[in-house]
Amino acid sequence: MNAPHTAAPSTDLDHQREAIAGLGHELRALVDATVRTVTPADVLHRVTGEVRRLTAQLTGRRRTRAEIPHVDEFPGGIRMFSPVTGPGSPLAPPVRVTPDGDGVTGHCTLGIAHECPPGYVHGGMSAMLLDELMGWACSAAGTPAMTVSLQLRYHGPVPVETPLRVRARVTGTEARKVFVTGSITTEADGDRQLVTAEAVFVTPDPERARALFPAR
Repeated sequence: MNAPHTAAPSTDLDHQREAIAGLGHELRALVDATVRTVTPADVLHRVTGEVRRLTAQLTGRRRTRAEIPHVDEFPGGIRMFSPVTGPGSPLAPPVRVTPDGDGVTGHCTLGIAHECPPGYVHGGMSAMLLDELMGWACSAAGTPAMTVSLQLRYHGPVPVETPLRVRARVTGTEARKVFVTGSITTEADGDRQLVTAEAVFVTPDPERARALFPAR
């Protein structure tokens, strides 16, 4: 079991999160330039060496599997390195999540790095966005839970470089099961659903939660 982190003063924590978010922003810009720009091989080799040297500067202790970052609030709070919402992740759009009536809404724009068919988002990215937002909806409803079933219908391709809206809400509960629905639309046409989803989440019992998240 990992030893719990000692909470840092809020000013130090805010400063660390700001630095992580800044690096995440620049890494996302690098990823976008990498997949978008036609660059001569000699330039690519030179940039590869520069990136390797930069990576070597990250010399701090590496997190172990399942260790909760000290900058995170888990469960139910900030996740700096989430591949969906994390401002420090080069993989995340990142999605900005806000409460929305009886559920939550996420806002993001996916780039060329998330493309599969030319001009459109990889279907797996749609699944990841919806799975994440549905989890947020569970937490917002006071029933934090984990996915056990996720069914999607693709009604139309999701465009890249287009502001998107991802909605999710809890529709019912049964014992430890939580039933959730979700959808993806563009911001410009919120009535036209491009992807819809139905999911079942389950709230783990305390013993199972301790086994899954020993560092919590």
